[in-house]
Amino acid sequence: MKIQYLSVLMSAIAMVSSARATEVYNKEGNKLDLYGKFNCIRYMSFYANKNGDRSFVRYGFRAETKLSANIISFGTLEQEVGLRHTESIVANNHFSRLGFAGIKFTNVGSIDYGRNYGVLYDVGAWTDIVLVFSGDTTVTDNVITGRANSLLTYRNTNCFGRLDGFNFALQYQGKNDSKVEHKTDLDLQKENGVGYGISVTYDFGKGVSAGAAVTSSNRTMYQRLQKITRNTGKKAQACFFGMKYNADKIYLAALYGKTRNMTSYGKFAGEKYGVAKNAHNIALIAQYKLYFGLRPSLGYLQLRVDSDYSSKRQDIKKHIDVGARYNFSKHMLTFIDYRINLLSNNDFISAAQISTKNIIALGLTYMF
Repeated sequence: MKIQYLSVLMSAIAMVSSARATEVYNKEGNKLDLYGKFNCIRYMSFYANKNGDRSFVRYGFRAETKLSANIISFGTLEQEVGLRHTESIVANNHFSRLGFAGIKFTNVGSIDYGRNYGVLYDVGAWTDIVLVFSGDTTVTDNVITGRANSLLTYRNTNCFGRLDGFNFALQYQGKNDSKVEHKTDLDLQKENGVGYGISVTYDFGKGVSAGAAVTSSNRTMYQRLQKITRNTGKKAQACFFGMKYNADKIYLAALYGKTRNMTSYGKFAGEKYGVAKNAHNIALIAQYKLYFGLRPSLGYLQLRVDSDYSSKRQDIKKHIDVGARYNFSKHMLTFIDYRINLLSNNDFISAAQISTKNIIALGLTYMF
């Protein structure tokens, strides 16, 4: 990109709140869009880790270049900046959510590489629509689930142009480990070996869609051998099945997921966390858009591990989510989200330091 285009880009970033524009540049087959949001959020809870300010700014760039009549190159970069820390705190305050580049071929599909969403999220995204308390069905940097590194992704829309509504994706993840013998629990949780995944979704029409995704990844040597993981399984595997209905101002979605040697739980003293041999996930969400801009929602999520450290079945997440959002315009909205925790306190919940407290979130969002 030429120097003057960079200058235009920097000016757009500085003036985005007043310009309210997403298109930064579009000329001669080259296109650059800016998107993002300012999220002002306040948590209220008796659980100290979920009480207080949670405001952030998220912004991203999408670029496209038309290489020929049937070939387009593209790239995406998305960043987030937390606003609740003081100016002297830098760590974990600014990070990259996404960063990938690729090429798209008409009626053949697209291929890209970088930090992206795992294919499990192709189905998991259907219940991840609540503004605050959602996304618990997938986890960031946990092999091919949520956002992750080193992902090579092939996507095909409408089955090579032969079957409208039938989409699939193939994914490969390269190994990510630090090769350091003494690692923290956080390091081990975010490692991965080589992995593969596939997702298939089909739009039946009239707002009805169904989808499935399957992944399998090698666990690293330290993940299997370290006692703190409580699990020596060689493979981290998952399968998701989902359905959704989105029409006539009504949105309904349901998801069932099962993982093996993938779902982590707890924050134990000494042995920091466990990895469940098997875990089951159920998520339900319903929303209705009223004519004057109000959109109430109701959700339910349950995550159960088949065997905890004492070989018993245990719910580690179980809650009802009641919320509503009101759109002042296409750029500005306000919301309230109330998570009602249904977990009962017991010896395991206490030892694993899992909260049983309710949380209320209030906020205002400006989108551009």
